[in-house]
Amino acid sequence: QFQLVESGGGLVQPGGSLRLSCTASGFTLDYYAIGWFRQAPGKEREGVSCITSNGEFTDYADSVKGRFTISRDNLKNTVYLQMNNLKPEDTAVYYCAAETSCYSDQREYDYWGQGTQVTVSS
Repeated sequence: QFQLVESGGGLVQPGGSLRLSCTASGFTLDYYAIGWFRQAPGKEREGVSCITSNGEFTDYADSVKGRFTISRDNLKNTVYLQMNNLKPEDTAVYYCAAETSCYSDQREYDYWGQGTQVTVSS
């Protein structure tokens, strides 16, 4: 059974850091690009970052460039999202999704995790 599980969310003060993990079970991530998405209360889900299967290409939303870093460890079947200098507007449920390539249209992604809550507040 294909499954993606996000972890690492929590409550952090503005300016703080969190590292999210997206771990696959039932399949190997070696051949999949992974996208991170987020959905804030009352807002549509938006793309945050993406990394290709070999890690050679990464992409970021303008709102997180310079603060977030996506990486992957295929031996651990895990993709990470390092989030630094967090802001209150980063508060959202963060999801990871797998597909063969990085797509800007989230409808292209077939496999999704259940999400992890990130709250940035003092």
